[in-house]
Amino acid sequence: MAMKPASLRPFLPRPAIRRRVPQYQCRQYAIQAPRTPSLQVFDSKIKQIHKERSAANAESSRRVDYLRDEVASRLCERLLDINRHFPSVLDLGANACNIARILTNTPPPVPTDPPLHTRLTSLTSADWSPTLLNRDAHLPFNSDLPSHTRTVLSDPDTAPLPFAPHSFSAVLSSLSLHWINDLPSLLSQIATVLKPDSPFLAAIFGGDSLFELRTSLQLADLDRRGGVATHVSPLADVRDVGGLLQKAGFKLLTVDVDDIVVEYPDTFALMQDLQAMGESNAALVRETNAGLRGLGRDVLLANEGIYRELHGGGGERGGIPATWRVIYMIGWTPGEGQPEPLARGSGEVNIKDVLEGGTKK
Repeated sequence: MAMKPASLRPFLPRPAIRRRVPQYQCRQYAIQAPRTPSLQVFDSKIKQIHKERSAANAESSRRVDYLRDEVASRLCERLLDINRHFPSVLDLGANACNIARILTNTPPPVPTDPPLHTRLTSLTSADWSPTLLNRDAHLPFNSDLPSHTRTVLSDPDTAPLPFAPHSFSAVLSSLSLHWINDLPSLLSQIATVLKPDSPFLAAIFGGDSLFELRTSLQLADLDRRGGVATHVSPLADVRDVGGLLQKAGFKLLTVDVDDIVVEYPDTFALMQDLQAMGESNAALVRETNAGLRGLGRDVLLANEGIYRELHGGGGERGGIPATWRVIYMIGWTPGEGQPEPLARGSGEVNIKDVLEGGTKK
């Protein structure tokens, strides 16, 4: 009679024995939410802290308004080139209401013309930082506008815009949207709150902004620490802006680039102004103080020397140049009476013949 082989089960260690796992101990796996996933580039909470902290010191914050005021002025010029009256205007990402101040303080091109702010009836300034938005609420320019209200917005990554569809005859945004993670979604919301045949005008920092500081910091990092870390946040490229506007449903697009060069005494003054503006690095992959203590003294000193060597210190006052690349965009919501492009292939003149001085045969 054949003997049954001995079982090895009593001699196996306990973890090797398969045990029945109760249902309540089963692991729950995450799944993608039923919507278009968005790439998280910036830390929205850190950016909120940056803006709140910078606006807490009102005098220091006003001292660095030179760039926002200049860009807001150029953006308002583009709005006023449109020959119409705007009953309701939204300033999205208003910062410290720079556009409202420019509209009231800038004289008209012709002295006999009415003030610029009379071209609109109601202005709504909205921003995600309550301290920055209300920093200048007590100044006289607020009462010069026919109607001016402030709206504090919720987290741009999770909360939609709190405005009804077709609420505004124009939407402006000056130096704010470059910190938005899901920019395509926000542009679609802007198109929704606009009335038909209404313009959207915005200005954002472009990808080549502060290229001098980017290169010098990378070389200083490589020289002193043997590696490269992210110290300047990534920005949108001008080649992508037109596609984003078109995807959001805008028509009659216009995109142009403007470089503003500001002279600073040294790199330390430049970085202090960045902090006072609330424009410090907020990338998710940034180097935090909890890690390598941020930028060390040796890296900062090396950066100062490399910056001057590569980009010169030959300014009028012996300072250093810093280039801010600003991307301006204009798009219109569809509406009746707008010019439409002709059908493809319907042209009667060959552009090649025109440029060569001949005619189509």
